[in-house]
Amino acid sequence: MKAAFLTMFRPRPARPRSRHGRLLAIAFFLLNLTATATTAASLPIGRIKLPPGFHIEVLADNVPSAREMALSPKGILYVGSIDGHVYALELRDGQVTARHVIASGLDMPAGVAWHDGALYVSAVSKILRFDAIDDHLTDPPKPAVVTDRLPTAYHHGLKFIAFGPDGKLYVPQGAPCNICLPDRDHYAMLGRMDADGSHYETIARGIRNTVGFAWHPVTHELWFTDNGRDMLGDDRPDDELNRAPRSGMDFGYPFCHAGDIADPEFGKDHPCNEFTPPVAKLGAHVASLGMRFYTGPMFPADYRNNIFIAEHGSWNRSRKVGYRVMRVIVDADGSHPRQEVFAQGWLMPDESEWGRPADVLPLPDGSLLISDDYAGAIYRITWTAP
Repeated sequence: MKAAFLTMFRPRPARPRSRHGRLLAIAFFLLNLTATATTAASLPIGRIKLPPGFHIEVLADNVPSAREMALSPKGILYVGSIDGHVYALELRDGQVTARHVIASGLDMPAGVAWHDGALYVSAVSKILRFDAIDDHLTDPPKPAVVTDRLPTAYHHGLKFIAFGPDGKLYVPQGAPCNICLPDRDHYAMLGRMDADGSHYETIARGIRNTVGFAWHPVTHELWFTDNGRDMLGDDRPDDELNRAPRSGMDFGYPFCHAGDIADPEFGKDHPCNEFTPPVAKLGAHVASLGMRFYTGPMFPADYRNNIFIAEHGSWNRSRKVGYRVMRVIVDADGSHPRQEVFAQGWLMPDESEWGRPADVLPLPDGSLLISDDYAGAIYRITWTAP
């Protein structure tokens, strides 16, 4: 299906939402977040299991509802959140030397991206830009509005954002539902725009809710995670790892799930062979969120170009799954994928959880950061030869 090229993006608005309905939507996202701040001493970090030679520490413990992370060239770690704040952590030698709140009162500013001296922030229906923010952490400027024309729906309204190798800002829009047939140019899709918000285009459709994507370090092709639909049982459909080497691809939602499961309501007239199947099935209801390719100098050589994926964990399965970080080893063309658990232990044996990974980010020194919106923490994983 040919991508829709738009000079100015003006999507069909979501159904009007009352203040009560908006609060209910926000409450849904906050339901599983801790009510009080945690401290490093209170986090049972020793429960996290890693491969031999790897070590984990709490980098920061006062980042409530921490979601996507972005690093500036000056070593400032920016962290989006669900609770209205955007944080800036000054890093030196793998430690936080100062913490700042650079924005408050925003509408679920979960996504952050660094580009050309500015921080871009997603806030449901808006993309905001904080210019020269590295030099104004204690006196942050009023943000510029890049666009305020994105859909207002809160269901799957949290947006992971990133700049691609083409210099464009990639912005997803999830389906405004568990399963429905929305306008597929405006929902259940991935789009991109110029850095000033102009020339928006839809580049991929049939994506229920992607909350993580990155570009292969060799081929520069786009890869992304996608969260499968609910209410088809404990074990289906799988979340997906997808590869989009070109624009205009369709990954099936709402007609087909995980490449081979026809939707019982919408799949009758659109068989799965009409759509692009996933590179890998990631498991049902694991909530695959942030993903990044690893290219750092610290981990063993066989980790190079592997994918790390944060699994936020299930909310509606009879036995909980996820709550971990996965490693995916796969060829650049998407062939021969295999998966293994990299970090686990946030889910307790009694199925209570003390943390929920939301994003991953390799640092220039090769260590790996993990954000946790449940514990309000950022972890750092390092490796030394056993």
